[in-house]
This record gives sequence, structure tokens and C-alpha cells, in this order.
Amino acid sequence: MDTQHHSRNLPQGLVDELTVRFGSRFSVAEAVRLHHGKDESSHPPMPPDAVVFAESTEEVAATLMCCNAYRTPVIAYGTGTSLEGHILAVQGGVCIDLSALNNVVAVRAEDMDATVQCGVTRKKLNEWLNGTGLFFPIDPGADASLGGMAATRASGTNAVRYGTMRENVLGMTVVLADGRILKTGGRARKSSAGYDLTRLMVGSEGTLGLITELTVRLHPLPEAIASAVCTFPSIVAAVNTVIQTIQVGVPVARMELLDALAISALNRYSKTSLREEPTLFFEFHGSPASVQEQTTLVADIAKTHGGKDFDWATRPEDRSRLWQARHDALWAALGLKPGARALSTDVCVPISRLAECIAETIADIAAINLPSPIPSPIVGHVGDGNFHVVLLIDPNNPDEITRAHDFATRLAHRAISMDGTSTGEHGIGLGKRDYLIPEHGVVAIDVMRAIKQALDPNNILNPGKILPSPK
Repeated sequence: MDTQHHSRNLPQGLVDELTVRFGSRFSVAEAVRLHHGKDESSHPPMPPDAVVFAESTEEVAATLMCCNAYRTPVIAYGTGTSLEGHILAVQGGVCIDLSALNNVVAVRAEDMDATVQCGVTRKKLNEWLNGTGLFFPIDPGADASLGGMAATRASGTNAVRYGTMRENVLGMTVVLADGRILKTGGRARKSSAGYDLTRLMVGSEGTLGLITELTVRLHPLPEAIASAVCTFPSIVAAVNTVIQTIQVGVPVARMELLDALAISALNRYSKTSLREEPTLFFEFHGSPASVQEQTTLVADIAKTHGGKDFDWATRPEDRSRLWQARHDALWAALGLKPGARALSTDVCVPISRLAECIAETIADIAAINLPSPIPSPIVGHVGDGNFHVVLLIDPNNPDEITRAHDFATRLAHRAISMDGTSTGEHGIGLGKRDYLIPEHGVVAIDVMRAIKQALDPNNILNPGKILPSPK
């Protein structure tokens, strides 16, 4: 193995220690480093100096102990599906690939929880649960690892009913910067014992510790499920349907918005034949009687807002095809402009401000399309006030990059001014750090810095992420 190139970037003593410990599972190969230095964001690749393929919590601890001693940055890698540059090695260092920690440790059906290693993906867990009558509902579009989902506080289409990773993680095993192994939480459904370290780690994006194992809540599979698609004369009409549905208390499981451009992209990519108009996707869970009641009420609400063509999908294969198409929205959007990179926004506002926020955003999209158009489909988990604008930009066109980033900044500040957030589910990562002070205030950022300093005094854990750069 060639360590000469690598030794110019990392302390040779660290290279030697990791080589002895991991052998072929320590790599400085350019292809391996490049693979671990890019994600699905619009940020350019930033490869680490080396990659360790860990196979246990103890190996993660040993790596961190070594890297901390040499003051070397460490970045965790799960499946590489981040949309905010979380895994980019902005200061070089060592990437720890956690994909081999992929065992389902225990499923306790009677308690409706499961303990899994961090590399288990959401689809793998649900495949494992087949036949138990239970499922894990958190479903970001990608088949992300549960460790990465916890680290970014992910959610997805089911969040309006089942919550996000924050509500569905009971406890975890976390390796701290100095290699100590921390156990947080437990399996009890509630506790008043001490600081809530589990919630501290959920959403910490690998900056406070590396999650290697977690215990998650499971939920009963609903007795009956019905999905539907309904088109509307305008985005505002669709959003007003969402608002009224939530305000009257319908326990809808999924409620997704797609504008006409997003539907056009899906039809091309997923070979669907949906009407290319503003559209809502619905899903209802419960007993047959409750599902019927929900569907009737929502159909009536939609009709009052001009909704038409309520198309039902009750067969499992039809529902799966519908929701797979929705999960493919990002890749479908990229097909609208071959060679483009996607700058994906993910603001979230109180449901009462959703129509106003989307209307102002639509006007803003029209304004950025000069002198040349930037395709910008809108999709969103609007049942909880969360929506995305996917800006398709030419990575070699500085003007498009500037216009897109200026738009994203305006959108983030628009959401914050409406008592919302700059990121409903993607996380802060590399690109949204400047929004944290407007959103939370200086005192909150000072507290976050104090926590970071206490747990990672040498700043080796995913440096350059989340916290704004000191002025």
C-alpha cells in the first residue's frame, strides 16, 4: 500500500498505527477517498486523506482514540446520501466507513422496539420485521442508514403521523471524540433521569460523537391502508386543502405536495401517467372504518378547493409504486436538466403560514429565471409544514450558482421570519451554518459551542459543520 502520498497529509505515526491495526481495511486509494468525499448535495467533492472500514464499536473507539491523540479530523460515513455536505472532509482527515456495522441486534415485538447497528438501512430493518406485524415508519427518500438518519434528525413522508427520528430513537451507543463509549437512554418509553443525552446526539451530525448502535421505536402495521392522488387548479388550492385537513384533526399518515413541474419529472423518470398539475398524494392508516371516514372527509375538503380526479390506490403494489415514485423525486428532477447538480432546500413553517410561504416562494422562483431558466420543482411533506424547492444548477455556470444560492438564502430567511426553520429534515451540514444565528440567536449558538468544546475539545469530529464560523 502506498502511504507516501498519504503521509504528506496525515501524521506518519497515525498512518502507521492505523495500518497496523486495520491492514487492508485502512485505505488511501484515490478512488476510495473520492467515493467517501461526495454526497448528493450541490457541494463539490472534498475527499478525506484516508478511509477506515470499521466493523465494531470497539474499532470505531480505537480509531477515534488514535485520531484524537494526533489532532486529526474524523468524519463518519454511512450511505453517502446527505443533501447538505455532512460527509465532506473540509479539513481532510480520516473517514470512518460504518456500513459494515449492519446487524439487527434484537427485535422485541412485545415492547415494539428494536436495537440495530448504525449501518442498518431503513429498508433492511423493515425487511427484517416482515411477519412481525410491526414496521419502522421513518422514510427519507434514500435508503439511508439509521445511524445517519439519527445524526441528521431525518424524517420523510410519514412524519406527519409518526414523527421524526427525534421521537423514534429511545437510546444509543455513541463513541466520543477521545474514544470513550457512551450509552444514552434506554428502552423505557419515558424517563426523568438526568440530561437527555439521546436527544442531544440526535441531529448532532457527527460533531459530538459517532453513533454506532441505536434502539428505535416500532409501530403496528395498520389494519387498513388507502392511498390517493388528487390534482388542483393551483398550488395555493392544494396547500389550503392541507391546512384544512390538519386543522379539522384528520390523522392522515402522509400528505405530499408536488407542483406541475415535479409531476412532469416523475412521469418521465418513473413512467407514471399522472396529470401534470399541482397534486397532493395522500395516505390513510387505521381500521377499515376509520380509513373510510378519513378518506370521505378529505375528499370533501379537497372538492371545496377545486380538487378533482381523486384516484385511489388500495392494492399494495399500486401504493408501493406511487410512493416509490414520490421517493424518486430528486432523481426525477435531475432528469429535467442532464448534467445539473441539485441544490435542495427544505424549509418548514407553522401550518398556518404554509400557503403564504409557498406563494411568496413561487413568486421568487419566477424572479430567478432571468436571464436563463433554472428548473425549480417544488415537492414537500406539507402535512407538517415542510417543503422543498429543488434548484437544478449548472455546476460550471457561476451566474446560476449565485442566483440559486441567493434564492436559497432568501427562502431560509423567509421561513425563519414566519417562526419556521431553515431546515426541516436535511440538517445544517456545510451550507446552512449562516442561518443558525438568525434562527436561534447568539446565546443559543454560544451554548452549542460550549457543548462542542466540552465533548470535543480538539475539534476533530466533523469540523466545519453545523456551527457558524467565528467572526
